[in-house]
Amino acid sequence: MYLQHFGMRELPFRLTPDTSYFYNYASYHEALNVLLVAIRSGEGFIKIVGEVGTGKTLLCRKLLATLDEEFVTAYIPNPYLTPSALRMALADELNIDYDRKIGLHRLLKLINDKLVELTAAGKQVVLCLDEAQAMPEETLEALRLLTNLETEKQKLLQIVLFGQPELDEILDRRSVRQLKQRIAFSFILKPIDRKGLDAYVGHRLLVGGYTDKPLFSYAALNELYKASRGVPRIINILCHKALMSAYGRGEKTIDRKHIRAAVKDTEGIKAPRRQVFRFADYGIMSAILFATTMGLYYFLGVAG
Repeated sequence: MYLQHFGMRELPFRLTPDTSYFYNYASYHEALNVLLVAIRSGEGFIKIVGEVGTGKTLLCRKLLATLDEEFVTAYIPNPYLTPSALRMALADELNIDYDRKIGLHRLLKLINDKLVELTAAGKQVVLCLDEAQAMPEETLEALRLLTNLETEKQKLLQIVLFGQPELDEILDRRSVRQLKQRIAFSFILKPIDRKGLDAYVGHRLLVGGYTDKPLFSYAALNELYKASRGVPRIINILCHKALMSAYGRGEKTIDRKHIRAAVKDTEGIKAPRRQVFRFADYGIMSAILFATTMGLYYFLGVAG
């Protein structure tokens, strides 16, 4: 691979949600702050929505890694579960010992007892569900009922939903309106803007062990932003392939041609449109054409 060629310690643009690569910038910084403030408030559901590839899973992992010993966390990465399976998954995350043939009422009592025990010990319990848009509607209702577990002063369980925009469409259904009313905090995760792209790429290179001169040219970063539209997953895919392209050519700097090669090699990503003139150029050309026409008209008038 290209690690030795570029003097790196590890692959900087891997798609695995490694929290050491978390980019604490703009939307991501705000989202993490919203989560921490909301969780410490101890009320209801929290919802984070973002398009495919915008880093919801990494944000979720970063949240779990950030919460201190005051919290007990449970994480369910695939909530496409029946209501019974959801309760069992929560019980497993809370290290509850139970018979797999246990009845619903008994399992709920064990969960409630465990939550009461943890709360009495000064712990806040947080359940994070990734890909929440995949949850069946009946499972969403079972999830809502779990938040009924409470003392006179506080909820025994806080729930954070991470999902694609389809989650909002589901929550708009009349049949799940009670759950939607319980969402106390929500945030929309946005892609990285052009200003932040340079720092994002630089951050990942630095964490990966690269410490030499700037590796990506300004033209390459412009091309990268146009192709990726700031979506972190696409940025990572294109950067990795661009590095492979440069390595294959024996080159030490990533330029526009390497990004274009990466785009061409990546299914589902269209190359940025090339325009001969910018919008301002059209104004200049129109002015030149107008001046030329008037000059010709004047010349013909004089000559006539």
